[in-house]
Amino acid sequence: QVQLVESGGDLVQPGGSLRLSCAASGSSFSFANWRWYRQAPGKQRELVASISSGGNRNYADFVKGRFTISRDSAKNTVDLQMNSLTPGDTAVYYCNIRMWDGRDYWGQGTQVTVSS
Repeated sequence: QVQLVESGGDLVQPGGSLRLSCAASGSSFSFANWRWYRQAPGKQRELVASISSGGNRNYADFVKGRFTISRDSAKNTVDLQMNSLTPGDTAVYYCNIRMWDGRDYWGQGTQVTVSS
């Protein structure tokens, strides 16, 4: 059974940085596409960044230049490096994998709070 476990969420001051990590287990992820989403209180879940099985990266406009998604295929992990954080980045961040056959899996989420 596929499991995703996120880590790295924390309380950080505006302008600070955090690195989120998502570890996957239970299958082969060679052909999977990985995504990070976030959901702030009272708002819809939104796509933050993605990295395809081929290594192509895409970012939401609101994080371009600040966030970087990376993948370690050997460890089945995907990280999200977040710099220049603002209070607007406060949310629960979720890791998502879309497998080659279309199945989606989600992690439990990790809380990121940006506040002074």
